[in-house]
Parts: sequence; structure tokens; C-alpha cells
Amino acid sequence: MQDAVHRVWSVEESTERLKRLHYVVRRLYETFTARITAEPIYELKTAFSHHAYLCSEQVTSIRKRVSEMREPPLGLERIPHQGLERLMDEVIAAPTTELLVLGLYEIVVPAVRAACEKLAIDAHPLADAPTVRLARLIDFDFTAIDDFGTQAVACLVNTAQRQESQAWCDKLNDCLQAAGSLDGTQPTAADVPAPIYSAQAYQYDGMPKRDERFIDPFNAGVNPEAFLYDEDFAPRDKTLMMYYKRLREIDVPEMMASILNEIQDKPWEFHMEMCRQLWDEARHAMMGEVGFASLGIDWSKIPINFTWSRNLNTQLTAQERHGVLFFIEQGLMPKTGKRFEWEVGVASGSPLSALFQDFDWADEVLHAQIGRRWYVPQFKSLKESLEYGDECWSKVVSHWGAYREQGLTKHRNWWPDVYQEACLRWGVQPDPLALAFHETYETKRADLKSLKT
Repeated sequence: MQDAVHRVWSVEESTERLKRLHYVVRRLYETFTARITAEPIYELKTAFSHHAYLCSEQVTSIRKRVSEMREPPLGLERIPHQGLERLMDEVIAAPTTELLVLGLYEIVVPAVRAACEKLAIDAHPLADAPTVRLARLIDFDFTAIDDFGTQAVACLVNTAQRQESQAWCDKLNDCLQAAGSLDGTQPTAADVPAPIYSAQAYQYDGMPKRDERFIDPFNAGVNPEAFLYDEDFAPRDKTLMMYYKRLREIDVPEMMASILNEIQDKPWEFHMEMCRQLWDEARHAMMGEVGFASLGIDWSKIPINFTWSRNLNTQLTAQERHGVLFFIEQGLMPKTGKRFEWEVGVASGSPLSALFQDFDWADEVLHAQIGRRWYVPQFKSLKESLEYGDECWSKVVSHWGAYREQGLTKHRNWWPDVYQEACLRWGVQPDPLALAFHETYETKRADLKSLKT
């Protein structure tokens, strides 16, 4: 009671701190998203996807809370302090993965947590109870980000690298000090440090990169959709192709990140919903990883193709990529799409496959709705929007033959090896017909339509 009576606080103080949090958390969302495509390490691709999503959710919550406190216009696009701007410009421009994780997880994320913890303590517990709750919720999400980041830094940054990066990390802390800490509650330094890596503005790299575990990534020698929709093959055998298709979906965040980085004329809600979809696609890839692990199969022995994201990112505009994305998502809605995959999972007798396809189907329904909200209204009709997406996908050149001629792949048929290993785990003999499957992507795309080679 005494605390509620004597606590000094105001709407102005609350909104000012929230706006500073909003700026940094939104810049974190932008940084995580921007670095997905060209980051080779699979675990960082998926983590950046997750952390971008968590940031987008909290940005939305902050915007809502500020709007509740006599704040139209909200002033949320204002840069609260040049020190915070320099901090985030430096982190997004970090030239190596090691520097990036140090900047993100040892400087910025802890600063967000400290600001939230202080806000939860300082805000009036009764008058500003919604802000106290919000600060605690942000800290909850950022605790998970912080925990992952601690492990990532321990795995990726050795003693020599840490020593070499110390001067830069000190500069980042100087940026925070110049701003009076993230929340502006501390004394400010006189000068904002000069830019180092951000002396030239950061440029998004849209070329997908993979680490050394992704062998033969140009390989398009197996068409899993052709196998999946063939009635001659058993549901249990088809679960392998579905696990492959799920794991291959890591190329969707690689492509979607390009849309979010290159389309800048949309309201915040577009970013929030599209980032949710991006994270869902990363989760789907992890489902495929778990599926193979459940069978004791090492996914790194399977060529996980990346030419879909590579070709779309290098051959189409962001708007055209969005068209392809929506066309594909909408095509997954009929009975031959995600419902069919779930039915295959159920018929296979594998509870894990059925579970994953159940939630994959639910996610894709949501994604189709997101597309109808943000993509379709640009056209006169749903039909016209679908035709545009189909046309955009049709003009993508697969380079199937060119990749082989350049020595980038032989389009090896990896299916028999994986299938035989799975049959060994299942304790059954391979089906000769399934074992002989050898249909490629040379002339067909994933929806089995003909494509340019």
C-alpha cells in the first residue's frame, strides 16, 4: 500500500521508456530477419527465425500499449537517441557470424532485459499495471533468447576471437552509455562513438548460404511430390518424403526474409503476420529434422536442395516472390494438399508423422489467410492474384541442366539409400517399386507443372 501511495510515475515516463524499447526490439526484429538468408549455420537460421518472431510479437504489444496512453500520433517511428541508432546499425552490419552473435546476445539482448526488469520495478504497480505486465512478458521471451544466445556464443566464439572483438564490443557499450542506457535512465555520455562496420549502410544479402552439413545443395535429382501423390506407394514410405519436404522448407525463411527486407511500404501489421509465417516455415524444417532423427537417419547425408530460394531471390522481384508464395500456399488448401499429407501421416501408422502434418496443415491454413489479407487486395480478384503468382513461378528458370554442366551437382538419386535405411529401422523389406523410384525436378516443379530448365 505504501508503495502505491508514494511511487512517483507518469504517462510520459512510461511511454518514453516503451518507445525506446520499441525502437530497439523492432531493430532486433529487422536484424534477425535480415541475417537469416546468408547465415550458413542451420541452427542460427532457425533461431534467428524464432527470435525475429518473438521480437515482432513484442513490438506489436508495445505499440498497442503506447496507443492506450493518450499517444495519437504514436511517435513510434522516431529514433529516440542517436546512440541507440548507432548501436543497432553496427550490429546489423557485423561482418562475421561471430561478431553478430556477440553484438546480439552479449550486448543488445541483455540491455533489453535490463530495461524490462527496471521498467517492471519502476512503473506504478496499480496505475500502470498493464505496462508492468508487458515488461515482464517481454523479459520472459527475451530470457529464452538470452539463454540460446549464451550457448551460441560459447559454441562459436573462441578466446582469440573474443579478444579481437573486444574493442568493437566496447564501442557498442559506449553507444548504450551515450544514450543513457537503453531506457534512458542513466547519465548520458557526451559523444556517440564513430561508426565502424556501419560506416557504409548495411546491404541485405539475398543469396542463400548453407553450412558444410548441407551436402550437394544443388541436387534436384528426386521429386518427392511425384512420389507422394503416386497411389502405388505405401503411406509409411511416403512419410520419408514428407520429412524431406519439411526439412527442405528451410528455404522458405531464406526467401521470405528477402520479402520482408525489400518491401518497405507496408504497415507494421504486415511484418508481424509475415514474420509469424516465416517462423512457422522454420518450425516445419525442424519437424523434418526431428522426423529423420526419430528413425535414426542422419539428415546431413541427404542432399537438402536450396535452389528454390536461390532462384527466386535472384530471378524475381520481392513482389513476384510474394506472388509465388501465395500461389503455393493457396494450392495447399484443396484435398490434394495439406489435408492429404495429414491423411497419409495418419494412414502410415506413425503418430509423429500424423502429429506434424496435423499442425503443418493448420499453419498453412493460417498462411493462406495471411496472403488473402496482405497480397490479394493488390489485385482485382483472387483469380487474378493466383494467375499472377503462377506466371511469376513459371518464369523462374530452374537451371537444372546448367547446374549439372557446371559441376555443381550430378543430381544423384539419393532416395534408394534413405529408403533402405528406413526399412532396416522398420524391420521390413523394401518395396521393389518404391526402391526403383527415380523421378527428378528436371522438367517439373513442386506442383508437378512443367518448368523452364
